[in-house]
Amino acid sequence: MIEKIEELLLEVNSFNTTSKEEIENFRIKYNGKKGILNDFFEKFKEVPNDQKKEFGQKINTLKQAVNVKLEDLKNASASSVVVDKEDLTRPAFPLDLGSRHPINLVKNRIIEIFKSIGFAVADGPEIEDDWHNFTALNLPEYHPARDMQDTFFIEQNPDILLRTHTSSVQIRYMEENQPPIRILSPGRVFRNEAVSSRSHCIFHQIEGLYIDENVSFADLKQTIQFFTTELFGKSKIRMRPSYFPFTEPSAEIDVYWGLNSETDYRITKGTGWLEIMGCGMVDPAVLKNVNIDSEKYSGYAFGMGIERIVMLLYQMSDIRMFFENDIRTLEQFKTL
Repeated sequence: MIEKIEELLLEVNSFNTTSKEEIENFRIKYNGKKGILNDFFEKFKEVPNDQKKEFGQKINTLKQAVNVKLEDLKNASASSVVVDKEDLTRPAFPLDLGSRHPINLVKNRIIEIFKSIGFAVADGPEIEDDWHNFTALNLPEYHPARDMQDTFFIEQNPDILLRTHTSSVQIRYMEENQPPIRILSPGRVFRNEAVSSRSHCIFHQIEGLYIDENVSFADLKQTIQFFTTELFGKSKIRMRPSYFPFTEPSAEIDVYWGLNSETDYRITKGTGWLEIMGCGMVDPAVLKNVNIDSEKYSGYAFGMGIERIVMLLYQMSDIRMFFENDIRTLEQFKTL
């Protein structure tokens, strides 16, 4: 019987096919319930004791060879399958296309408007130090205006924090560049505020800065006038005196929204006017902090919350909708 096993071992090693039917017949012949291997194991008890060891080793060798051959044949058969070429004329599966987030839609539109009049985009870190976020912007350590921005501190001594405005980007840019400077600084900012329909601890700002010789408040007003006309299609604005530590004089900008619908009455509280941003002439102390000659150069700055603009443009009533990522909300912007 040992000679028979040797013959079968040669047969197994030489067997080759890619036919699934032939592979299955090979498996049944050797590994089937009534196959060769089971037959040999049944005859094992009839083998003389002095031959049992050699006989058992030969059977195991044959069994391993059969299993290895079966694995190789299955792999070869799978790789030899010819895949039919796709029918390019058949209807495609419907693809669920996404869209840009409404905040990005409006941010990109604002950038596009200001780029058309020479503004470039500057970026900076969201984790800031005290100098760039406060002190260089004319907000020394005990300045009461710091209380206007409830800050998320990461470390103290020295203070490391999540930036409360993108004005820190302007400081970093002015430290490395001399006038003329004309930049926008869009980005995400953080303040420790209660989350409600009108406020959030995370929101987005876009701020502008222009520094050059002989820049005046009239230049600022003309720039804002151009922006509101391009974005809202409304050119009537008003500037109300206000206070910001880093600009002097400072103003709040209102655009006349009108009273053409019930919604207009609600969002403007019956006045027709909507506040959209703050602005002002850059304080000479800020220019001094970044080593720009305030006797030679002047400039203006402005800033707005992007979420507020989005809510106005698309008549959205809850700021939390921007962060919940409800697909029903986002799908409404697919065509924009």
